[in-house]
Amino acid sequence: MNTPPETLADLVAAEDVLLFANAAITATGQREFRSGALDQQLSLDFLHAYVRVNYRRVYAASLALDVNDHNAARIVLGLLETAGEASTEERRTEGRLIAARLALLPPQRVYRLFGEVRRAGINNRRTRAIMRDWLAARPDLGHDAVKYRGGVKTAARHIHLRCAEGAGAAMEVGAFLFRPGKLPRYEHPLLDAWRRAHYDQRAVAELPFTVAEGFAARHGMKREALLKRAAPRMTRLERLRTQERRVVGDRRPDLDLTVMPLTRLALYVLALPFEQRAARRAELTGALRTAARRAAGRHAGSWGRVHAVLDDSFSSSGSGQKRRRPLAVALACHHLLEVLAAPGAYRGLWTSGRGDALLVRPWGPTPLGMRVLDALEPGPGGAAPDRLVIVSDGWDNAPAGLAGEVLRVWRARLDPGRRTAVVHVNPVYDADGFDVRRLTAGVPTAGIRDAEDLPALVEIARFAEGRTGAAELHAYLDRRVALFLGEGGDEGDNAREEESDLQEEEEAS
Repeated sequence: MNTPPETLADLVAAEDVLLFANAAITATGQREFRSGALDQQLSLDFLHAYVRVNYRRVYAASLALDVNDHNAARIVLGLLETAGEASTEERRTEGRLIAARLALLPPQRVYRLFGEVRRAGINNRRTRAIMRDWLAARPDLGHDAVKYRGGVKTAARHIHLRCAEGAGAAMEVGAFLFRPGKLPRYEHPLLDAWRRAHYDQRAVAELPFTVAEGFAARHGMKREALLKRAAPRMTRLERLRTQERRVVGDRRPDLDLTVMPLTRLALYVLALPFEQRAARRAELTGALRTAARRAAGRHAGSWGRVHAVLDDSFSSSGSGQKRRRPLAVALACHHLLEVLAAPGAYRGLWTSGRGDALLVRPWGPTPLGMRVLDALEPGPGGAAPDRLVIVSDGWDNAPAGLAGEVLRVWRARLDPGRRTAVVHVNPVYDADGFDVRRLTAGVPTAGIRDAEDLPALVEIARFAEGRTGAAELHAYLDRRVALFLGEGGDEGDNAREEESDLQEEEEAS
């Protein structure tokens, strides 16, 4: 073998990095269609430990990628727990990455992470400083004390947060958390609303909705009355969840679907009965297209002729914890690819053969091979597609393996010059393979959780094709880290909470 050992080691390292990136983007440790939650968790545990021990710099740099919140929190915990294994310079860089990522995570997930830090006994000065800085940057600690009382109390105890006697918000929060009932009233409106809600129903609607629900049950308030009073203070996702309960006759509550994130909106659409989807076709399709244009941003219209194969087989129904998630990603990608393609140059093919994307449902086998053959056919004017995007869990079974063989022969015999770029994005983590399932070795595959990340994931997927080396991959990671640390976190708190709410429900189930 003529390959130098250094080059072979670099190639193995690059494969390991891509393996972990796909897992960290896709997996959440929850049950999937073909594997249980325990299998998912064990597989993910191994990958985190393996990459952290062997490629610590890459492990930390993963915080700058589009990894999901579950894995971002696990990476932060792993780095803090093993800080003694890092050099001084590595700890400095890790501290900046951790701070930047915590600023992007939803607050409920950060407070849960702080609880894990306390239970793990990680109590060094660096960890306390990171937690203290994050708490100091919170826009309204009083709001957090009411909505995430247990989390704030745990964090305050762990870092020995000083809530000195005297005037000021910190003193009130300290009294609220550790000496409830000591003060006759609070200056902070939410803290005082919480105090009054124990005996006054009118104060219940002033609280965050999740807290108000508990007080409403204690007072025996009717659900409809609570929803009506609390509606102005609900987050967008809370309004979306309770929309059907707030319908009066034929009049639906005023809710702007166009501001919802694309994948979240696709999940909402798929949860509606077929009759409602058909009756609200213009509204739902318009909202999906608006969200897709917002997600595409500067990439809109820049991908040329795009053909897509979209998996709506029965396995796209997901699991009880991730209900219809694979199908929602496919539906969101359908609308996003339509925007990314040149005007009139998009063609989407569903595995079921359906032509109406709004009425898709998980059904039947996965004839990926037949749909790939259809997608490779030239479009109008005899022009071949510039890009072929396959959105599927990779379980090609009608017949098995046909898609991989079609792509292999087509690439070797019909398109050796690679005029058409092919990429497979997979929304399902394969616990047994420690990666997302691939169709064939010659087609780059990337994990995906949210369709909004598609343009960035296509860029990562090109490293899996084997035509770029480890040096290019590490240079790409360095660029992402520099960009991530330069921008920091500037998302709104409500947006971050809403983005994680579905996963919060999934993990609680």
